Amino acid sequence: MMIKKLLCAALLLGGSTPAFAQGGPPPSPWAPLQDRPTCTRDELKSATTAYVEAQRKGDISGLPLHEKAHFLENMSDVDRGSGLWNTPLPIAHAMSFHDDKRCKTFTEIIVTEGAHQYVIGTRLYLHDGKVLRVDSLVTDKGDWLFNANAYLKYAKQEDWSDLFKYQKTAPAEMIRGANAYLDGFADKFTDIPWGTPCARLEGGAYTNRTGDPHASCEIGLPPGVLYIVNRDYLIDEEKGVINIFCRFGNSTSGMPDSHTFRFIDGKIRAAHTLSVNLGTAPSPQADDNGGIVGGPPGIN
Repeated sequence: MMIKKLLCAALLLGGSTPAFAQGGPPPSPWAPLQDRPTCTRDELKSATTAYVEAQRKGDISGLPLHEKAHFLENMSDVDRGSGLWNTPLPIAHAMSFHDDKRCKTFTEIIVTEGAHQYVIGTRLYLHDGKVLRVDSLVTDKGDWLFNANAYLKYAKQEDWSDLFKYQKTAPAEMIRGANAYLDGFADKFTDIPWGTPCARLEGGAYTNRTGDPHASCEIGLPPGVLYIVNRDYLIDEEKGVINIFCRFGNSTSGMPDSHTFRFIDGKIRAAHTLSVNLGTAPSPQADDNGGIVGGPPGIN
């Protein structure tokens, strides 16, 4: 009855039929993400610089936020005043990637000092110079293979700088290769384009602790069938990087996850993962050298 009354009122006033009266959803309280957003690489870089500074200060007001910006932490809605970005953190290392086609950024922040250690992965979604969404994955003690000291140690040893033109991989090939890896959790026959040398940094566990110049990432995936869903892509063509936000298993309650792959000459040469444990039991942890302390053998 209420929808009928609203529809009649709109027609009497000469207006168009409300979207929700036509069967669509009611208006969102948040700024809508655009199908084809507009931005420049400079705008994206300025936004990530402002975000890192905001996390240092514990004050997000320095970002060019849309008045209806949407805030998420570990893939759940939060108020602007409730996110970790309101806590000043002594950042030990940060690196950012920028997608000026999809107008998304991804920033990896490592905190090893202070009262609490973290490894954080934050997405910003922009349109017309404004941040429409702030989406953070916050990992700490108890999350999958967590160890901030090891994460810092090995992340700082790696080279994620801009590539030469001849080293770059087409975006479609990066999507295909990254999907092949994620599909491998459900189908062990996928063709993953591993390169050499290659290393995987998962929460703090590292697959090439000896610095082997011939190291491979092709060390197998966990047995069983596990579907990786809700994949959201970001591609930095200058750095040969694709970042995927996704969930392990269930589309609403599965483990929130970030996978970042570095492609050189069409092959995966590095991977970073952050996985948030939503369960009550802690996950296996990594030690300060990047080995695994307990639990299943995993990547060790």
